[in-house]
Amino acid sequence: MSVERHYQREFVRTFFTSPTAVQGEEDSAKMIRSAAQLRGMQAPDVWVPDNEDATAPSMRKEGIENIIEVVAEHGADFPGEIHPRIVWHRESPATRYQGFKQMLEIAASDTDAIEHIDGFVVPEVGDIDDWKKADEFLTIVETECGLDEGCLSMSVIIESGEAELALGDLREEMGKPANNLERLFLLVDGEVDYTKDMRAMTPTGELPAWPELRHNTSRGASAAGLIAVDGPFDDIRDVEGYRNRMTENRAKGMSGIWALTPGQVVEANTAPLPAKTGSWLIEVDDQTTELESRDGREVAELDELALEELDSGQYRFRVGTNEQTLNEDELREELIDLTAYVPSMSDIVDSMEEFEAAKADGLGAIAMTRSATLVIDEVAISLSKDRMWDEATYQAAQTPISLFQDVYKNRPDQHAELEERYGADIVERTLSVGT
Repeated sequence: MSVERHYQREFVRTFFTSPTAVQGEEDSAKMIRSAAQLRGMQAPDVWVPDNEDATAPSMRKEGIENIIEVVAEHGADFPGEIHPRIVWHRESPATRYQGFKQMLEIAASDTDAIEHIDGFVVPEVGDIDDWKKADEFLTIVETECGLDEGCLSMSVIIESGEAELALGDLREEMGKPANNLERLFLLVDGEVDYTKDMRAMTPTGELPAWPELRHNTSRGASAAGLIAVDGPFDDIRDVEGYRNRMTENRAKGMSGIWALTPGQVVEANTAPLPAKTGSWLIEVDDQTTELESRDGREVAELDELALEELDSGQYRFRVGTNEQTLNEDELREELIDLTAYVPSMSDIVDSMEEFEAAKADGLGAIAMTRSATLVIDEVAISLSKDRMWDEATYQAAQTPISLFQDVYKNRPDQHAELEERYGADIVERTLSVGT
């Protein structure tokens, strides 16, 4: 059987898990039945019917039946990829065999549900030999069910020190004739089990942040041409904390994150996209605040800041407890050091188009200027920041634009929302720049 896959993604923003069978419900499949019908920004890039941790062991047999039924009914219309999570464990041959049987049952179903399934998620992997075992089982499933070899992708969850160390072996192992590890797709962090495996403790009992794990996973994905995804953010009410976590991740090159609720899916789908409007920030005492735009001016109203213009043409400027008397040029330099600009998608596209035009004229680098009028205590100061753009700067700026282009290509169900967010003209220009 030749199975056509949805697409090959360059980015994944959202990894959304839902239990495959809920005990005590009239319809045990209600959670995955609901998830399968999500659309637009509420629908994830990758949906994971979770037949492992999210589903009670006593319900997992029914969970496989539910996956087959729901995916067969709704899979053709689901706008993202579908990757069920099966059971697996690096130290348990019996559990690994159960995972194999789960994949085989789904793939062999006469409902043809497998036509809408892009791959499987394998949890609790160990060293690289364990990854190869999962890959071999997938090859057997493909062979047994008459599928094209390698058509099912494999994503793994990094939940142990062994799995983290295996990230360093991927470049050497992928592509060897003895395995099909080219089927790898996502590297997903699982901080909860990783914490247990590392025997880590914190005074409050909360999870460590594990920035090293997220960095290593992102680095491993980059080196092997894969996609890195952060693990679950359990405090589903802490929207700001979720946003901050995603901001930290993007600085590590990790644009994807686990989502536990449709609300988190919306946040995670939106957060990596370029800003709708540009904004100025000011940092005082290690706290960053977005300035309020009023009538074309950027207004800073912070107790930690004070500015007074003196009769002598000097300025008295206070930041926290530090007060200085400065002339206008000195004040401007201080404010330039304290402020930063977050460009909108339109700003990025403008700059890229300007650099492309300059490059066509034979220039290798140009200066881009960003200006604003900053107001503190009703005293206005004009600021101007210059940034030199060369080919490296251009390529770095292209990352959020490439993400948008990938989203627009692969998620037509989000076109209307994206055009409403940015405007049809900006979307059209964004789709053309850098290509």
